[in-house]
Amino acid sequence: MKVNRTKLAGVLMIEPDVFEDDRGFFLESYNRTKFREQGIMVDFIQDNHSKSSRGVLRGLHYQVQKGQDKLVWVVQGEVFDVAVDLRKGSPTFGQWVGHTLSAANKRQLFVPIGFAHGFCVTSETAEFVYKCSDFYHPEDEGGLIWNDPEVGIDWPVKEPILSGKDKGYPGLRDIKLPVVA
Repeated sequence: MKVNRTKLAGVLMIEPDVFEDDRGFFLESYNRTKFREQGIMVDFIQDNHSKSSRGVLRGLHYQVQKGQDKLVWVVQGEVFDVAVDLRKGSPTFGQWVGHTLSAANKRQLFVPIGFAHGFCVTSETAEFVYKCSDFYHPEDEGGLIWNDPEVGIDWPVKEPILSGKDKGYPGLRDIKLPVVA
């Protein structure tokens, strides 16, 4: 397993060891011992799996007081995955990183508590899987509007397909802070 740091402290790009042959491949999507050896001291308690069509943008989501560390990856298709630093006082507050995650590259992104997270589907369909360190608490959910000019995310689509909830999120200046970090 190879772990690469991103420009946002705590957000990590993980490249699992992949064993391929003419029959297919095998990889460990998660191994607590190996993650802890890399300094990722998280116990995941919930797994989620979603399927979306091309152009669907989900996010940018976070939980305000009951934060979730997330380990995300794609098992079918391709997405552009984004994390935005919402840690008040962080030197990278309001900055973002975006990476292509796909079934082909098998990369994972670790998004710690204190970040908004979202993704946009760039293939016909995509199946997106993620592990969370806490349960989903709908009463604690927050969101950042996907196209906030103050954040300036360079999404691969200009007119994404959004849920009603995702369309109505505020910009960075108006979000509910502090986000637990």
